[in-house]
Amino acid sequence: MIKKEYPESELTGKIIGCAMEVHRYLGNGFQEVVYQKALSIELNMQGIAHIREQEMSLQYKGFDIGTRRVDFFVENKIMVEIKAVKELEDVHLAQAINYLEAYGLDIGLLINFGNTSLQFKRVMKPSKNQSPSKNQYKS
Repeated sequence: MIKKEYPESELTGKIIGCAMEVHRYLGNGFQEVVYQKALSIELNMQGIAHIREQEMSLQYKGFDIGTRRVDFFVENKIMVEIKAVKELEDVHLAQAINYLEAYGLDIGLLINFGNTSLQFKRVMKPSKNQSPSKNQYKS
């Protein structure tokens, strides 16, 4: 079987490994902020450069319309959005795709600590000719 490589697959794999360690240690049931702090510590312990909760401006046709904080930017390449919900829903995936578009990034991760097993999705920005679909969400 040939394993398909995704952009930045080595780095996304390391981030997922850090999230797995956090989930293994803490389990599920905490608020999102607890997992956010723990993941930041684990990323630091693994030597993975990141910025937590960086506020970014959002624009519409050149006009500022507000700001949003993404949970993590990792090595200025990957957006990581975390959740602590029972199950990921399509709205969470749409939010992650919107962040990629808004911040001009090609790949991100959506990680859920709220389930008994860690859930994660690699999320890729749709091409210009393609509307967002489930094809952009990779486990």
